[in-house]
Formats: sequence, structure tokens, C-alpha cells
Amino acid sequence: MKRVLLLLLLPFAVLADTPQEPGTRDGETHTHKDTFYVWDAGGEQWLSPNEFWAAYAERARGKNWGTGDRFPPYDDAGEHDVFLLETEKGACLMYFFHRRWRRANDVRRWDPLFTHHDGCPFVFDRDRF
Repeated sequence: MKRVLLLLLLPFAVLADTPQEPGTRDGETHTHKDTFYVWDAGGEQWLSPNEFWAAYAERARGKNWGTGDRFPPYDDAGEHDVFLLETEKGACLMYFFHRRWRRANDVRRWDPLFTHHDGCPFVFDRDRF
């Protein structure tokens, strides 16, 4: 009986840990209980930054290069392509724009929190190449 009740209440417990109001635009951020959430307009829900990047990459208008620790071949990259770069300090969604890879937030301008999230501050460190 306790297990059944717990399973029935679990979705409400998860909802209680996310912002209750819907976002107004894709990429809008909200800090709730010391956690950073991002509004995914496509899925109409609050997600973690990394979940948001994955959802955005799936609907981006360029090619999704997936995940890796090295940039895709420059000559094969096209305008609006996305790539989740894994660094030693975490991941960062990259966006190919105006003939070079940039942090997706530098192009999309979601929120400054993204620039400091996970591996984003380190993607252009010279010692990683």
C-alpha cells in the first residue's frame, strides 16, 4: 500500500521541485530552490540546462553533430549546426555561426547563466587542444 501511494505521489514531488509558472520564451531561465531551470517552449516544460540543450539540438535548423570532445571537421560544418562539446569540466552546446563555432548562448542569447554553466567557460581554453 505504501509503495502504491509513493508511486502515485512521486510525480507531484518532482513537480514541486520545479517552477510552477510556465515560461514566456524559449531559453528563459529561472532559479528555484538553488537549481537553474530553463523553459523549453517546444516541450512546454522546465528542464535542466543540459536537458534543454538536448531538446534544442533536436529541433535546431542545422545539423546536430551529437556529442564529443573534439569539434567536427571545420570544412563539413554548416551554418546553424550544433554540437555538444564535452570538456574535462563539463559540456557546452556549440553553434556554428558566421563561419566558426561559438557557444550557443553567444548566438541565441538565452541568459548569461548559460555562459557560466558546466563546461562553457572552458570551451576555448588553449590548453585543451
